[in-house]
Amino acid sequence: MDQYAIDHLAISGTVLMERAGAAAFELIQMRWPEAKSVVVVCGTGNNGGDGFVVARLAKENGLAVKCMQVGDKANLKGDALAAAQRLDLEAIPFNAEDCKSADLLVDAVLGTGLEGNVTGERFDVIMKMNESAKPVLSLDVPSGLNADSGHVQGIAIKAAATITFIGNKQGLFIGDGWDYSGERIFNPLSVPLSLYDETQCDVELINYRKLKSILKPRAANSHKGDYGHVLVVGGEAGYTGAARMAGEAAARVGAGLVSIATRPEHACSINGSRPELMVHGVDDKATFEGLAEKATVIAIGPGLGQSDWAKNLMKYAINSGLPLVVDADALNLLSAEPQKNDNWVLTPHAGEAARLLGKSVREVQSDRFATVKALHDEFAGTVVLKGTGTLISAGEMPLFLCIDGNPGMSSGGMGDVLTGIIAGLLAQGLDKLDAASLGVCLHAAAGDLAAKTGQRGLLASDLMGSVRRLANP
Repeated sequence: MDQYAIDHLAISGTVLMERAGAAAFELIQMRWPEAKSVVVVCGTGNNGGDGFVVARLAKENGLAVKCMQVGDKANLKGDALAAAQRLDLEAIPFNAEDCKSADLLVDAVLGTGLEGNVTGERFDVIMKMNESAKPVLSLDVPSGLNADSGHVQGIAIKAAATITFIGNKQGLFIGDGWDYSGERIFNPLSVPLSLYDETQCDVELINYRKLKSILKPRAANSHKGDYGHVLVVGGEAGYTGAARMAGEAAARVGAGLVSIATRPEHACSINGSRPELMVHGVDDKATFEGLAEKATVIAIGPGLGQSDWAKNLMKYAINSGLPLVVDADALNLLSAEPQKNDNWVLTPHAGEAARLLGKSVREVQSDRFATVKALHDEFAGTVVLKGTGTLISAGEMPLFLCIDGNPGMSSGGMGDVLTGIIAGLLAQGLDKLDAASLGVCLHAAAGDLAAKTGQRGLLASDLMGSVRRLANP
């Protein structure tokens, strides 16, 4: 976007650099008003140029400033060189002791063009900046963090805050980005709104607040049959709670009716814990097909297991022709017999995605954007890649990235609740992409509400009250 603004909107690189530096310095004044001494660590690219502007403005406003140069000064050129020349201060080599005595560090070492792992001098500088235990403001992206994938390239700055310019950098909101970017502040640098209309967006950030308008008020003259019937399939021995939570989540998000197909011997225990759920023991094709005939959507996988019983139910569900939400063990069964289906929503976490693609979890996590695209290419439908910065893809651009949620949701049963939520939204008539996108964001926002009393010890069942509340915006 920066280059597009320069090439097509007649905004010079110098102007953008000045605006970026001014925005960063304004943030310093607002967020760290007590700071009297600042160390600005600059690389040799345009990110370093932004840093030189920050150093100049800090000095002009009476702060004690030290500007440190990382890399050979002879490599400075263009706008970055001009910014360095306007700085009435000699840039000195990096000094770790000066970092320890400063009130604030500004990271302008590496920007968005990082290729390969950080090595050599830059590695040592980043390590020592982190070891200083001083707050760091990163410009555009923490140095060492891949701006596209959110993957740490060997080492990265652990910023207290990151101010990013013109366009949000997707890597700040996924993978390691959450832990390394700190508070994220976006500044458009006063570029015309036409820039966003004229450039293609590969990834769109979404949250519950943005999508809640998808949920429309209910007609006064309506009944349960108007809001769909979810059939949850699962509940193997030891995992009946998974099917039960998926069923309740579907009901709490507004499905008119919810049934559960489970092992015959488990039906009574599930029904007793939540009497609104209609629970059926199923061990043959005819019984399953009878239930499917009454359903609007099938959610399969929560507590399903991988036995012959599970394999048969998976086959029956696919052959039903109904929209499917496929999770947990149903995904593991799918990995053994891959196929495409435009009429399902797949909801893998990293481990399940790795099995589906025949890759390692590390490979999956190193580029989650590539992973969600590969999953769609291989299995079609709508894909929800769960994790820090959950991604949703229906094949066409943009991808959707949910920015709600918290680490407290890293506990058993959360995926079952999400499966139920998406199924419940599908049952009410939402299309697969809307149901998946809103479902992910509603689930994450419910987790954020539930975590207000603490993230540790957060249970999936703790979300139910918030799910109902958020289903009624």
